[in-house]
Amino acid sequence: MTDDARSLIDFVSSVSGEAYLKVEESLGDGYVRLRISEAERRQAKHDIRTFEDVVVELLRNSRDAHAQRIFVATTREGEMRQLVMIDDGVGIPHNLQDKVFEPRVTSKLETMVMDTWGVHGRGMALFSIKSNVSDVRIAASELHKGTSFALTTDTSELPERSDQSSWPATERDETGTLRVTRGPHNIIRRVLEFACEHPEIDVYLGSPVEILSTLASRARDALDTSDLLFCDDVNRLPVWQRPVAASDAADLVEIAESIGLDISERTAHRILASELASLDTVTSQAQVDDEPAPVPAPDIYKDRRGLKIHHGDITSFKRDLTAAFDKLAGGYYLHLKGEPRIHVDRDGIRVRFDIEKEE
Repeated sequence: MTDDARSLIDFVSSVSGEAYLKVEESLGDGYVRLRISEAERRQAKHDIRTFEDVVVELLRNSRDAHAQRIFVATTREGEMRQLVMIDDGVGIPHNLQDKVFEPRVTSKLETMVMDTWGVHGRGMALFSIKSNVSDVRIAASELHKGTSFALTTDTSELPERSDQSSWPATERDETGTLRVTRGPHNIIRRVLEFACEHPEIDVYLGSPVEILSTLASRARDALDTSDLLFCDDVNRLPVWQRPVAASDAADLVEIAESIGLDISERTAHRILASELASLDTVTSQAQVDDEPAPVPAPDIYKDRRGLKIHHGDITSFKRDLTAAFDKLAGGYYLHLKGEPRIHVDRDGIRVRFDIEKEE
């Protein structure tokens, strides 16, 4: 870099701040395309390898959009997995709903996040998802009205865990915080782990029908009748509240489809009649192991004295072992790599020879 170029960069930095140097293009509404160098600096610890990774990336996106509610609807038919994730976050402007799937596009210029799952905020999550699934789109989103992502993937190309029905076990630590302790690393576990990490967010997980029923029920609780009385345009409502504005079953089918959820008219009738129960949050459904593991009574008669061997004796023992190994090695074309390794504990002495064979 020439001195003139360096001087120019220093000048721009002093006037506009370091943030300017991170950006290749400003896209409006707080969205930018990062420079390659900045995106590489934020490189995630891992790429998407399984469908469970896709679920985590979308959950993190909703969190970073300041969502307080996240609804995850998923189902599988044959090899095809469908997922719809709806949140009440800040939403995505219409003119950027295609661009957010391009590399290095992000709204998180100054809020790169390092969390349990690595780095987030480098503008690559949605691009990575689009590159790994069969289809992904924004079914519905507007500024300050939340977002609905709908995607489909072929599990023969992007694998998922074979057990997708088992709930993991959880327990509460000494502070009362819920933690996942064991179970298959399936979609349920990923969603539950996220919900445990973010107790301030209500997270729901179920089939499309269960999620739609839950949306309608939660929206009824959140809205007054007057909010719907003069609602002649359902798009004026947040995405997650729109199902409650349906006037009849056919209308509910249409609204559900507009936010990525496909249901039959018969099912719509049942939802409107409140025949289908709504879901509790995933943390409310968690299988909590409140019973502490039994602590065995101490055995006062057990000999707890450790075996200790003087360092000089260990050195002499190693020398004798090496000599004994050399006698064996000649006939089998072996070579000792380093010294024998000796581990002494209360119950015995273990010796390990690391070897290599002659070619």
